[in-house]
Amino acid sequence: MKLLMIGDVVGKPGRRAVAALLPSLRRELRPDLIIANGENAAGGFGLTEATAQELFVAGVEVITSGNHIWDQKEIIPILDQETRILRPLNYPPGAPGRGVLAQNGATVINLQGRTFMIDIDCPFRAVDAALEELPDDAIIVVDVHGEATSEKQAMGRYLDGRVAAVLGTHTHVPTADPRILPRGTAYVTDVGMVGPLESIIGNEIEAVLERFLTGLPTRLPVAEKSPTVQFNAVLVEIDEGTRRARSISRIDREYCRDGVQS
Repeated sequence: MKLLMIGDVVGKPGRRAVAALLPSLRRELRPDLIIANGENAAGGFGLTEATAQELFVAGVEVITSGNHIWDQKEIIPILDQETRILRPLNYPPGAPGRGVLAQNGATVINLQGRTFMIDIDCPFRAVDAALEELPDDAIIVVDVHGEATSEKQAMGRYLDGRVAAVLGTHTHVPTADPRILPRGTAYVTDVGMVGPLESIIGNEIEAVLERFLTGLPTRLPVAEKSPTVQFNAVLVEIDEGTRRARSISRIDREYCRDGVQS
């Protein structure tokens, strides 16, 4: 089994890059399941039904999310209806939506870290409970959406040998540490993003600098004028017999307004 995990999709530039690049990547890599983190797909903050449908039409089969999933209020009732959109599993009971989904022969679990983020339920205990409910032969992939590299690494080590892959999202900065952990779990600290290259994690440079320099709550628009969009993803190959990873590799591309380059 091959799994393509796409990093945080940021705004319209990110959605356009997914639509432009994914068809050729699908032909080249032949993944059995395509996942994308979509919590920033609507204007850089949150997800709407329309932006989710854009990603599905482009070929994404499961959308994971994180702390920004609640930013667009219209998506909240959709979370109980559209099974292919996940919110982090470890939100307290009563939160809309779900954090676990079986799709195309794999089970996707969405978690959210707590270090430097909102203090919700423990992701470690939440994933333990979820694993107890899943069949022994499940092929399990985890999107751990977190700020701290240490917390994501801890989750990778905690789940090593229990799941096929632990793939980090949230920081929008791709990390150079994809590896197979000792007990067979594929791991990367952060997949990265699909968003404007000439930006600060997808947002306009000047607006971010103003916030840092003044400390004021400045708006952070998506850097729509960037001529190039970076596309960050990882490809994980999983042995269906052992349900452990054989390989993990970065898939990084650039999308330009006048064409595509590697």
